[in-house]
Amino acid sequence: MEDFPWLSVLIAVPLLGAVLVGVLPRARETLVKQVALGVSLLVAAGTLVMAAGFDTGGPRFQFEEKYWWIKQFGVHWAVGVDGVALVLILLSVILVPLVILASWNEADRSGGVDVPAKRSASLYFALLLALEAMMIGVFAATDVFLFYVFFEAMLIPVYFLIGSYGGAQRSYAAVKFLLYSLFGGLLMLVAVIWLYPLSARPTSEGGLGAGTFLFSELSRMDIDPTTAKWLFLGFFIAFAIKAPMVPVHTWLPDAAQQAPPGALVLIVGVLDKVGTYGMLRFCLELFPGAAKWATPVVLGFAVLSIVYGAVLAIGQVDLKRLIAYTSISHFGFIVLGVFAMTTQAQSGAALYMVNHGFSTGALFLLVGFMIVRRRSARIDDYGGVQKVAPVLAGTFLVAGLSGLSLPGLAPFVSEFLVFTGTFTRYEVPAIIATVGIVLAAIYILWMYQRTMGGPTAEKAKGMKDLTGREKLAVAPIIAIIVALGFFPQPLLKVINPSVEQTLVRLDQRDPAPTITGHVAENGARP
Repeated sequence: MEDFPWLSVLIAVPLLGAVLVGVLPRARETLVKQVALGVSLLVAAGTLVMAAGFDTGGPRFQFEEKYWWIKQFGVHWAVGVDGVALVLILLSVILVPLVILASWNEADRSGGVDVPAKRSASLYFALLLALEAMMIGVFAATDVFLFYVFFEAMLIPVYFLIGSYGGAQRSYAAVKFLLYSLFGGLLMLVAVIWLYPLSARPTSEGGLGAGTFLFSELSRMDIDPTTAKWLFLGFFIAFAIKAPMVPVHTWLPDAAQQAPPGALVLIVGVLDKVGTYGMLRFCLELFPGAAKWATPVVLGFAVLSIVYGAVLAIGQVDLKRLIAYTSISHFGFIVLGVFAMTTQAQSGAALYMVNHGFSTGALFLLVGFMIVRRRSARIDDYGGVQKVAPVLAGTFLVAGLSGLSLPGLAPFVSEFLVFTGTFTRYEVPAIIATVGIVLAAIYILWMYQRTMGGPTAEKAKGMKDLTGREKLAVAPIIAIIVALGFFPQPLLKVINPSVEQTLVRLDQRDPAPTITGHVAENGARP
């Protein structure tokens, strides 16, 4: 099974599906949706088969492929997955068919709030499939230049999903997203190009040979400390924008408010994880010395993101903006775990990427269902929904409780690992970050009370409960959230070996536990 080009096929299938969906007659909307759903299910099935063959005791990168792409510049089509990349690809391919199912009529409403004009369903679902291909590619790329290509290519479908199918201010939100992302991408491109001459090896004639962009080669380089710091900043700023972290986060609330809910699930649930994944994979392993140098400042911004995002979430009146700010807070936890540089914290951060994707995905899907019914994302337009739509309210409660990391639901395990792993090395940031837990309880429970509890609002009377199709779209996510809350070991077993390799590259070991107040066997106090 290792000889089969799994990753190339998994990238190609949704791309070909996007082309097929795009050329189908616009009048055949039902066929367009069925084909898009079928292609996404095929990709999900193929990924699950590939994942079943992943050997947790084998080499770090598996299902590798390497072919020359632009030989003159040392660029390869090189793909492969370690444990962290594999679980993020699984997150992507599971969410896409559920988003397609939930968004069955989304193109007809152009975002569901302010713009009723009918749009092309074929283009909408073609963009979703193209985005799926880019997401698989960006997590699978083991050539840094190829990673950059996928990193930037993702902007195209997202720009058109927001700009063509969003709300009344969709153009502003789409352009703002594009400008922020392009600025970060430009900085990373400079750093990527800078790596090429640094990787050139001396030849027998005394000159320099060709450089390379292969991650396996670049991660073994010893770069001058000053140069490494500049390169680190080029990568880190691009990833901080993508994540997003405070203070380069402002594109996300606007994009969240204007984007159609289905596309928003992929933007916040998966696309933003490219930022934190990039920090873990490239910032730490390519520039370990610079990463240690920057850690105190990064931890400060991570804590700021946790508290600032949570505080602003409390004051929001728009459901989608509220969830976007909660995500900024959660991304702060992930960055905190990545730069704590302990096994527990980094494993928790990688698991948090997956758990947050499912938790936030469920919230955005349910908010989308509410918007379809009320034609509004304003919290004040709801109230007492649990009396007229109890299934919607119940699933919304479970998704919301997962957002505040309730024990027994998936995010709790990852958040606990981040806290314990961070506290062993950086006590003060870990203690301050606990404020985010308290604030999370406030913004989630208050949001639920205002929308689902109390007397039924006049505008909410007559609201229908979830349909069979909507239940089918959200039920698997709720099931995964509960299952991973009680049994996260399968994912951690896949993630841990990759995290251990990262710490080896960083030359970091977990702090030894301190024992006080006990007498050692030889009679002396430790």
